[in-house]
Amino acid sequence: MTHVYFVRHAEPNYNNHNDLTRELTEKGLSDRKLATSYLADKSINVALSSPYIRSIDTIKDFTDAYNLTITTIEDFKERKIDSCWIEDFNSFAQKQWEDFSYKLSDGESLGEVQKRNISALNQVLQIYKGKNIVIGSHGTALSTIINYYQPAFLYSQFEQIRGLMPWIVHFVFNGNECIEIESVNLFTNTAEKIDLA
Repeated sequence: MTHVYFVRHAEPNYNNHNDLTRELTEKGLSDRKLATSYLADKSINVALSSPYIRSIDTIKDFTDAYNLTITTIEDFKERKIDSCWIEDFNSFAQKQWEDFSYKLSDGESLGEVQKRNISALNQVLQIYKGKNIVIGSHGTALSTIINYYQPAFLYSQFEQIRGLMPWIVHFVFNGNECIEIESVNLFTNTAEKIDLA
C-alpha cells in the first residue's frame, strides 16, 4: 500500500497577493507544528510539495525535524484564479464548484486544476509505490483531488474546510486505486473517513 498525506498549508499572509511568495503568518508558523506532531509516527519516506512558499513552509518544520528533503512539483500548485486579486471570492468559488469548466479570462477551471493534480499524483504513485509520502498542498487543489475519487465532495464540503489551515487528508492506494480517504482535523485531533461508495 502507498500512503499519501496531503497537507493543506497553514494560515498565509493574505496581504501578500503574490501566489508564489505568499508566506505564513506567525499563527501559521505556530500551527504547522500540529502537522509535524501528526506526521511524527507515520514513517514518512518522501516529502513533496507545491512550489508555493506557504505549502513548502508548512511541511518544512516536519522535514527539518526528520532530515527529509522537500522536492517541489509544479503541477501540485494551487488553482490560478486570474491575473488580478478577486475580492468576492465566495461567489467565484461557488460558480467554479457548480461548473468545473468555469474560469476567468486568465485563470484555471477546477477541471483543469483537477486534471494536472491527478496527473502529478499518478506519477508520484508510480515512482514511490509502497512508500509513505507527505505532500504540501492547497485547499482548492486538494479538494479537487478528493472530488476525483468521491464526486459527492462539492462546494458545501469545500466550505466546511475553507478555514481549516493546516488540514491533512490521508489517502491509501493499492497501486493507482484509491481505497481509503480520511480527513484529519488537526485542531480537534479527529479524523473522519470520506465514503468512496
